[in-house]
Amino acid sequence: MKIFIECKSPLMQKSMEMFLKDYLSASRQCDIILRDEKCLNDERCFYVSTKGDADLVKPFTKAQLVFALEKKYKMLQQALSVEDNSGLSFEVLEKRIAYLTQEYQENILKAVKAFYEK
Repeated sequence: MKIFIECKSPLMQKSMEMFLKDYLSASRQCDIILRDEKCLNDERCFYVSTKGDADLVKPFTKAQLVFALEKKYKMLQQALSVEDNSGLSFEVLEKRIAYLTQEYQENILKAVKAFYEK
Protein backbone atom coordinates (compact mmCIF):
# COMPACT_ATOMS: atom_id res chain seq x y z
CA MET A 1 0.00 0.00 0.00
CA LYS A 2 1.51 3.32 -1.15
CA ILE A 3 0.06 6.58 0.16
CA PHE A 4 0.49 10.20 -0.92
CA ILE A 5 -0.56 12.84 1.61
CA GLU A 6 -1.94 16.17 0.42
CA CYS A 7 -3.43 18.24 3.23
CA LYS A 8 -4.22 21.96 3.39
CA SER A 9 -3.53 21.96 7.12
CA PRO A 10 0.23 21.87 7.83
CA LEU A 11 -0.43 20.22 11.20
CA MET A 12 -2.54 17.49 9.60
CA GLN A 13 0.06 17.04 6.84
CA LYS A 14 2.90 16.54 9.31
CA SER A 15 0.86 14.28 11.60
CA MET A 16 -0.18 12.03 8.73
CA GLU A 17 3.43 11.88 7.46
CA MET A 18 4.59 10.78 10.91
CA PHE A 19 1.79 8.21 11.28
CA LEU A 20 2.26 6.77 7.79
CA LYS A 21 6.01 7.14 7.24
CA ASP A 22 6.33 3.48 6.17
CA TYR A 23 3.67 3.89 3.48
CA LEU A 24 4.62 7.22 1.90
CA SER A 25 4.98 7.45 -1.86
CA ALA A 26 5.06 10.02 -4.66
CA SER A 27 1.70 11.07 -6.07
CA ARG A 28 2.28 9.31 -9.37
CA GLN A 29 3.05 5.93 -7.81
CA CYS A 30 0.56 5.94 -4.95
CA ASP A 31 -2.43 3.70 -4.43
CA ILE A 32 -4.26 6.14 -2.13
CA ILE A 33 -4.25 9.93 -1.81
CA LEU A 34 -5.01 11.09 1.72
CA ARG A 35 -6.58 14.57 1.88
CA ASP A 36 -8.23 16.79 4.45
CA GLU A 37 -10.54 18.26 1.79
CA LYS A 38 -13.25 16.44 -0.10
CA CYS A 39 -12.08 15.42 -3.54
CA LEU A 40 -14.15 14.54 -6.54
CA ASN A 41 -13.50 12.29 -9.52
CA ASP A 42 -10.72 10.26 -7.92
CA GLU A 43 -11.55 6.87 -6.46
CA ARG A 44 -8.09 6.76 -4.83
CA CYS A 45 -8.94 9.71 -2.58
CA PHE A 46 -9.20 9.06 1.17
CA TYR A 47 -10.92 11.97 2.93
CA VAL A 48 -10.19 12.71 6.61
CA SER A 49 -12.35 15.29 8.39
CA THR A 50 -14.65 16.01 11.31
CA LYS A 51 -17.60 15.84 8.89
CA GLY A 52 -19.79 12.75 8.75
CA ASP A 53 -19.20 12.10 5.04
CA ALA A 54 -15.46 11.58 5.55
CA ASP A 55 -13.78 8.22 5.01
CA LEU A 56 -12.32 8.63 8.50
CA VAL A 57 -13.80 11.02 11.06
CA LYS A 58 -11.48 12.93 13.39
CA PRO A 59 -10.39 12.28 16.10
CA PHE A 60 -8.88 8.87 15.46
CA THR A 61 -5.95 6.72 16.52
CA LYS A 62 -3.06 5.59 14.36
CA ALA A 63 -4.46 2.05 14.40
CA GLN A 64 -7.87 3.28 13.20
CA LEU A 65 -6.18 5.25 10.42
CA VAL A 66 -4.12 2.32 9.18
CA PHE A 67 -7.10 -0.04 9.40
CA ALA A 68 -9.32 2.33 7.39
CA LEU A 69 -6.58 2.82 4.77
CA GLU A 70 -6.05 -0.94 4.45
CA LYS A 71 -9.80 -1.38 3.97
CA LYS A 72 -9.80 1.30 1.24
CA TYR A 73 -6.78 -0.33 -0.41
CA LYS A 74 -8.49 -3.74 -0.49
CA MET A 75 -11.61 -2.17 -2.02
CA LEU A 76 -9.51 -0.52 -4.72
CA GLN A 77 -7.68 -3.77 -5.47
CA GLN A 78 -10.96 -5.65 -5.78
CA ALA A 79 -12.36 -2.98 -8.09
CA LEU A 80 -9.26 -3.19 -10.26
CA SER A 81 -9.45 -6.96 -10.53
CA VAL A 82 -13.13 -6.79 -11.51
CA GLU A 83 -12.36 -4.13 -14.14
CA ASP A 84 -9.46 -6.13 -15.53
CA ASN A 85 -11.64 -9.22 -15.82
CA SER A 86 -14.43 -7.36 -17.58
CA GLY A 87 -12.17 -5.70 -20.15
CA LEU A 88 -12.90 -2.17 -18.94
CA SER A 89 -9.31 -1.34 -18.04
CA PHE A 90 -8.93 0.95 -21.09
CA GLU A 91 -11.91 3.04 -19.96
CA VAL A 92 -10.43 3.30 -16.49
CA LEU A 93 -7.14 4.43 -18.02
CA GLU A 94 -8.96 7.03 -20.13
CA LYS A 95 -10.76 8.41 -17.05
CA ARG A 96 -7.52 8.52 -15.09
CA ILE A 97 -5.67 10.37 -17.86
CA ALA A 98 -8.54 12.87 -18.20
CA TYR A 99 -8.51 13.49 -14.44
CA LEU A 100 -4.74 13.95 -14.30
CA THR A 101 -4.81 16.30 -17.28
CA GLN A 102 -7.52 18.41 -15.67
CA GLU A 103 -5.66 18.50 -12.35
CA TYR A 104 -2.44 19.49 -14.12
CA GLN A 105 -4.24 22.27 -15.99
CA GLU A 106 -5.75 23.61 -12.76
CA ASN A 107 -2.33 23.66 -11.07
CA ILE A 108 -0.78 25.57 -13.98
CA LEU A 109 -3.62 28.12 -13.92
CA LYS A 110 -3.20 28.60 -10.17
CA ALA A 111 0.52 29.21 -10.62
CA VAL A 112 -0.03 31.72 -13.43
CA LYS A 113 -2.74 33.56 -11.44
CA ALA A 114 -0.51 33.69 -8.36
CA PHE A 115 2.34 35.10 -10.45
CA TYR A 116 0.22 37.89 -11.89
CA GLU A 117 -1.46 38.75 -8.59
CA LYS A 118 1.84 39.76 -6.98
